Amino acid sequence: MATNLTNDSAKPLVSTDPATNEMVVIANDANISTVWDRFNAQKPQCKFGTEGVCCKICHMGPCRITPKAKLGVCGADADTIAARNLLREIAAGTAAHSDHGRMLVRTLKMVAQGKGSDYEIKDPKRLHEAAELFEIATANRTDLEIANDLADFFMTQFSWSEKPNATLKLAPEKRQALWEKLEIAPSGIDSSVVELMHRTNIGVDHNYRHLIMGGLKCSLADGWVGSTIATTVSDILFGTPKPIRSRVNLGVLSEDKVNIIVHGHEPTLSEMLAVASLDEDLLTYARSKGAAGINVAGICCTANEVLMRHGMPIVGNFLQQELAIMTGAVEVMVVDVQCVMPSLAHVSKCFHTELVSTSEIAQSMGAEQMTFDADAGYEHACRLIRKAIDNFERRDKSRVHIPKESMEVVAGFSNEAIYHMLGGHFRKSFRPLNDAIISGRIRGVVGVVGCTNPKIQSDSAHVKLTEELIKRNVLVLQTGCSAIACGKVGLLTPEAAMLKAGDSLREVCEAVGIPPVLHMGSCVDNSRILAAATNVLLEGGLGEDLSDLPVAGAAPEWMSEKAVAIGNYFVASGIFVVLGHPLYVGGSENVNRLLTEEMEGITGGKFAWEPDPVKAADLIMEHIEKKRDALRINVKTERKLFDMKERRELQ
Repeated sequence: MATNLTNDSAKPLVSTDPATNEMVVIANDANISTVWDRFNAQKPQCKFGTEGVCCKICHMGPCRITPKAKLGVCGADADTIAARNLLREIAAGTAAHSDHGRMLVRTLKMVAQGKGSDYEIKDPKRLHEAAELFEIATANRTDLEIANDLADFFMTQFSWSEKPNATLKLAPEKRQALWEKLEIAPSGIDSSVVELMHRTNIGVDHNYRHLIMGGLKCSLADGWVGSTIATTVSDILFGTPKPIRSRVNLGVLSEDKVNIIVHGHEPTLSEMLAVASLDEDLLTYARSKGAAGINVAGICCTANEVLMRHGMPIVGNFLQQELAIMTGAVEVMVVDVQCVMPSLAHVSKCFHTELVSTSEIAQSMGAEQMTFDADAGYEHACRLIRKAIDNFERRDKSRVHIPKESMEVVAGFSNEAIYHMLGGHFRKSFRPLNDAIISGRIRGVVGVVGCTNPKIQSDSAHVKLTEELIKRNVLVLQTGCSAIACGKVGLLTPEAAMLKAGDSLREVCEAVGIPPVLHMGSCVDNSRILAAATNVLLEGGLGEDLSDLPVAGAAPEWMSEKAVAIGNYFVASGIFVVLGHPLYVGGSENVNRLLTEEMEGITGGKFAWEPDPVKAADLIMEHIEKKRDALRINVKTERKLFDMKERRELQ
């Protein structure tokens, strides 16, 4: 079934991005199914599923709650079923992010033992900072000795412990105390996931309130433990990101170069591909096959990883993965884990593109399996690049159709980079940001994150919400596919402040030299947003806990179980979170009310569901101004010029 691409308001274009719409037309003409075709074929989607009141946990069912059947076979009501379904999504999302972290810790251990082949400690300073933070001895020790102990320490955070996870101490002390009081401080990542799966099994936990609090506990094991570990180890191994320029959208593919796309979430292989693509022997080999060079570009969060550390271009976000192959210009697409559509194998067979799966846990039917071995990382990367070069000759030039659209982006705003941009090289500080918030030049800070989803016109909600926020003098932090969406329209450049930001935010951006929208990394790097909020709090003058800050989070086009876990750990951290469409809890008034109303009195954070990005911005601004009022920073005070005597008295 072909996707309708008209400007009729009843049948809108699939995306606000012209390159995406252009490629969907190409797909229709070639009768190749896309994600939008398959979405349309699924309509109408199951209402029992979207409301969270369908249960298939045991084989007495499946059961669904209706006005005539208010209880499942076992006696579970809508509250219990909706809560259990939500918890299983949180468990899956936490497992995905934490397994990402585990893989990186294993690589760090290999490097420490001298088995890491071409991997090395790229940021020794970050290594020492992490070691000292977690009380690992550094004096008179080599970096590899320190790395070995740090890897062992991080690995202990996955299994069960009698004490809460050590990385929780990165949160403000008042927040840690609240987690302890609520009994939601996790004591191990794996044990938190197992506990959730156990509690949602037939005949275990039936109390929806108790279940939801358990879900928050597991989500904290994602944000403050697994994802935090993943981000930290990535910085140690591959370098802590610094602002870097590149380009984004399908137009970054080259007509005369060998195009290799990395897609997924694990940066270990993509790091080596980025390095190997500059190998002079490989470049010579590419030229011998008629290519002008080698172009490595990314999709999804692997794209963000190589972008912020190497300046490699981004082809697109989640919904563009099939379209990239349809350009006819991709020699090899290398995939690993998460957000990789099974449809890629079918699409690649229509072109010369070779699809290569590199993860031992994520094989794709129809793809060539080349399981990645970090111990021979560079060699493996070279083999993949040679495969792509050999495939270049098979490219059918008559079928190459690369959209012209590409946009400049500035990415890589780690907390360390922000520190130095605000405070200088020798006096790193968040003070200028806090002062701008207190003075009202920046009204607040919002993290806009998450996926793209065919239920929503692709990129539209990300872009509109972000534009609304910066217009209202809110600084926006972004990760993942959301950052890619806004990058495609130029919001990730300093020039965007002149064109789109409110007057006072524009002044701050001009003074510091930053975009009004800061790219902070991949979706696992939402831990950087948590760290940024904590750094603002610790700088002083804006309350005692994260829930006091004029900040919020939003995921306007989310679709993944990982997003469910992310939203919950932000709420558990005291943050207001607006989702573009609800969690699957609409069939339970009690669970819905707990998450969107009562939770604020428990953790200080809560959810709101709002599909309209302008109305979502209104909700966020209302929340930010409420927090500013509570901090009394909206109260205008008369400015007084002190004489020398008064200054001495102040001291």
